[in-house]
Amino acid sequence: MSDVTRLLDAAAAGDRQAAADLLPLVYEELKKLAAARLAREPAGHTLSATALVHEAYLRLVVPDRDARWDGRGHFFAAAAEAMRRLLIDQARKKAAARHGGGLARRDVDHFAIAAPEPDDDLLAMDEALARFEIIDPAKAALVKLRYFAGMTIPQAADALDIAPSTADRHWAYARAWLHAELKKG
Repeated sequence: MSDVTRLLDAAAAGDRQAAADLLPLVYEELKKLAAARLAREPAGHTLSATALVHEAYLRLVVPDRDARWDGRGHFFAAAAEAMRRLLIDQARKKAAARHGGGLARRDVDHFAIAAPEPDDDLLAMDEALARFEIIDPAKAALVKLRYFAGMTIPQAADALDIAPSTADRHWAYARAWLHAELKKG
């Protein structure tokens, strides 16, 4: 059992020191995943990679959660899912009328600067992915790791414990399915 797995289990059991010891071991890798995902977000996003990592990490190591980790890959898959959910929540919040969704921002000097539109593509992708997850959960997990966590095919294959060639075929199928689904809407 690796140090990361041991610390994950201890943190899930409520050991605060284990949670503190775990962060330095996984922080850089989580930050790379978050930065890769945020690079695909529209300009003007209010979350930084650091904030996204911290929020996702807090969701993962909460002692009240009944989480057992099957290793490093499982943890990073869960981290990708937590980051995805945070970004989806952020996009929904930006699109909500009470948070100014649809209002254009104006510069104080009366220069017309277009505010970025709520990330409709991200919301559409999330809805399509939810439908795809019902049809094929394994391929949907691969999409989450590739699209939301920015993992490569070999990294995602390792996290899902499948062969890279299988992951490559699943990725091709999932992309085609999602493209068709998004084109409908």
